[in-house]
Amino acid sequence: MVALLDAIAANHGTASLKYLSADTGLHTSTAFRILAALQIHGLVERDGNGAYCYGPKLRAYSNRVRVGTDLRTEALPILNQLRDDTGETVNLTVREGDEVVYMERALSNRMMRVEQVIGSRAPLHVTAVGKLMLAENGRQAFIDYAERSGLPRYSPNTITDVNQLIDEANEALANGFARDNEEAELGVACIGVLIRDANNAVVAGLSISAPRERHQSHWVDLLKEAGKRISVRMGYVESSISQSDK
Repeated sequence: MVALLDAIAANHGTASLKYLSADTGLHTSTAFRILAALQIHGLVERDGNGAYCYGPKLRAYSNRVRVGTDLRTEALPILNQLRDDTGETVNLTVREGDEVVYMERALSNRMMRVEQVIGSRAPLHVTAVGKLMLAENGRQAFIDYAERSGLPRYSPNTITDVNQLIDEANEALANGFARDNEEAELGVACIGVLIRDANNAVVAGLSISAPRERHQSHWVDLLKEAGKRISVRMGYVESSISQSDK
């Protein structure tokens, strides 16, 4: 039963019996029998095309949980662990308009550290997380943002050409992480990832900020894993089958 519910979630909430059988390894008749029992209890239902999706009772459970899910509360223990693993400052940010807002942090214990004040803001195009948030919405989002903001320069490394910004941010999105190479402030670099919720929507960003010379390549894997853990706590389910396999 759990495997079938996980498979429905991994396929964005709707899946055929054939898909579910293949994904779970259950014989078609076995999968059908379990799904029929779940239907009786309102945990799954079938849509107009005959595919299986979550039923009214399961959606009601989900809504009750989602209302009580606080991003800061769920993320803070993971921020602290990532800070301990890297020895550097870790930030949790959300998007508001054309800026990211720092809503939580885990400060490094080092004498020389990067420190962002909670509630402070930064333009999207000079932050690692902000680039990913722009890339998430496609090319036109960059163009619109560039027209509104003018892509002001904050350091000699700030990207002020919209096409260069698009190329770099799209590559970063494909790689699952982005960098701020001293683009907001000389001497300070950052790497960032996105955090998603149960609907695969971006709800926040997670980043490590440190003096440029202290950055280490293995932080990328640590950051990705931490971002994934927060996303899971926000309800995100990663698909177990690639689009080419469907």
